[in-house]
Amino acid sequence: MIGSIILTIALACSIFSVIMYYLSFKGYKNTLNYGRIGYHSMVLLVLTASFILEYLILTHNYGFKYVYDYSSNDLAKGILAATFWAGQEGSFMLWLLLSSIVGLVLQNYSSKRGDLEPRVMAVFSLATTFLLIMVSPLFKNPFASIWSEPIFLSLKDVNPSFMSLPFLQSFRFTDAQSGQIFIKMNSELFASLSSVGISLKEFIINGKGLNPQLLNFWMQIHPPILFTGFAMATVPFAFAMAALMKNDYKEWVKQSFPWVLAGAGILGLGIMMGGYWAYEMLGWGGYWAWDPVENSSLIPWLVGVASIHTLLVQRKSQAVGGIGKFAKTNLILCLLTYILVLYSTFLTRSGVLGDASVHSFVDPGMLIYLFLIIFIGTFLVMGFGMVMYRWKNLSEKIASDEAVLSRDLALFTSAIVLSASALIVLVGTSAPIFGKAVDTFFYSEMHIPLAIIIGLLNGLSLLLQWNMTKGKDLLKSSIIPLSISLVATLLIVILGGVNDIMMMLLAFSAVFTLAVNIDIAFRIIRANFSMIGAYVAHIGIALFILGVIGSAGYSKQVEVNLEKNVPVTALGYEMVFTGYSPIENTNKYQFNISLKKDDKSFKVAPIMYISDYNNGLMREPAILSMFTKDIYVSPLGYEESDGSGLTTVNKPKEVLTITASIKPFINFVWTGVLIMVIGFVISVIRRLKESLK
Repeated sequence: MIGSIILTIALACSIFSVIMYYLSFKGYKNTLNYGRIGYHSMVLLVLTASFILEYLILTHNYGFKYVYDYSSNDLAKGILAATFWAGQEGSFMLWLLLSSIVGLVLQNYSSKRGDLEPRVMAVFSLATTFLLIMVSPLFKNPFASIWSEPIFLSLKDVNPSFMSLPFLQSFRFTDAQSGQIFIKMNSELFASLSSVGISLKEFIINGKGLNPQLLNFWMQIHPPILFTGFAMATVPFAFAMAALMKNDYKEWVKQSFPWVLAGAGILGLGIMMGGYWAYEMLGWGGYWAWDPVENSSLIPWLVGVASIHTLLVQRKSQAVGGIGKFAKTNLILCLLTYILVLYSTFLTRSGVLGDASVHSFVDPGMLIYLFLIIFIGTFLVMGFGMVMYRWKNLSEKIASDEAVLSRDLALFTSAIVLSASALIVLVGTSAPIFGKAVDTFFYSEMHIPLAIIIGLLNGLSLLLQWNMTKGKDLLKSSIIPLSISLVATLLIVILGGVNDIMMMLLAFSAVFTLAVNIDIAFRIIRANFSMIGAYVAHIGIALFILGVIGSAGYSKQVEVNLEKNVPVTALGYEMVFTGYSPIENTNKYQFNISLKKDDKSFKVAPIMYISDYNNGLMREPAILSMFTKDIYVSPLGYEESDGSGLTTVNKPKEVLTITASIKPFINFVWTGVLIMVIGFVISVIRRLKESLK
């Protein structure tokens, strides 16, 4: 109850902050400090509510529905703490918490830049207001009592010492199919327990637990980083709106650029962690399935990265006067980055894709469905309404002259291609709404040409000069990187066995990007290290693409039946199943396999167990990482039999069935993304220093 009250007061403070900041923008005196007080009060209340929720989880207070639904006594402390964001209510709470903290930094940043604070914080506070409404008692309240709506408790979760209570018999129900006994918890049972002095914490002694696929180290790190990226996406929207409100489009580029870079870097890191989580946990050997929940983070990231390129052009062109080139484009892309976060959230959390995504949340109800539409609609109308309102002013101030051979046009074209990629993913993700789902082939085939273009443009844009480049100068500067790329691509084709023309072109474009950026990075590293960020990020992207080519296009996979202590040769390795053993003092078992090739020996141990959560067989792959490849072993099943197909206890044969895969150069995927993020960090530091001048 106290948590709900705190969030309700926080909502009132946030609304108050929006009003005060807006009045300050309109010229009212003495309202700016009230806006700050309102926002700071909201942040303190959100922090308090978050602390309370975490405390309830860590102390196993199952009287709250959210705590019961997603936690249990047997969870390790780190995973138990991470159940804070395991469900819809908690993930919205995490988004709100991180947005509030980002807003604190933004408030301090904008307060030092003239009249920027009232405009930026009015918009940002409006975003936190909507998130506060989402976690209010009317919607996805993380502090709802377990009896607020009828729920059936498993008998094992109820204190057995209270089962003899006479009135409890009226709330016992037996499932006709499974024969399991459940206790119906509702307001009547809560009243009956209270009347005899029994608290819910005494009555409910365990929770449902966590989905086994979330019982992973990355559960503790990936969601906070991803939602920090979502929170950061609000900032470019706020800056764009601030520029439109004042009808001044020059300073906002310099002011917002570090935030755009930081947001893209953080969101990119979160996406990479999600990919590695899938690779490490799900056992299918991949890291990206084009699932709607995966796409929900990729779409705004692509648009955000596109905006980086055109913001660079606008800022560079401002040196000759005016607001610079591509002002409309930049405003639209910065607005879209946040709007697409909201739209993707709607797709995955409204239930509209419940049949199309293994990750999508179930239907939350019509009220929340309508609120999510209002949430998106408000920011969509507000953002693009202001663009249309200021369209004439923007059109009058933008120069249209553009040389074909110029870095300006190359960067703009890169932004268009990235936006096209985002559009393709958006259309594919939204297709199930209209009754037509698309498979991964659609995404892959559509993106290969775009990736080739991006690679070539990336390299060419760095060889081109701003405004205009002579053809002979471009040819002269591109001879060496083109030659290196051609030779390297030939080696990849010959040594790697690449025979697909599109993969050859993709490899060429990736190596071209790599060659150009490494060359420039080495030339400027001694002169000005702070300028190296963009080139480092591009090197990371090139390595990522090469990793995708090797791991996705040229992996080898085979299904193997391993009889205990009987060697089997597969994928060039001698494999021997040596038996299984329990781990972690639980019902989990690791199945030990020895691998041998030439004079080198390795050991891997995939895991299988029956989950108490859903009584299903869970499988966890084993990954043997090497410099140029991964050996990926995913368990399929285990059987003890005498060969007749019947289980026997008389000297049974123990047979482990696995899928063994070799993933060439998959480490380039993870390494490339990490290098890209490092490049973003270097660039953010540089741009922050510039914006402080």
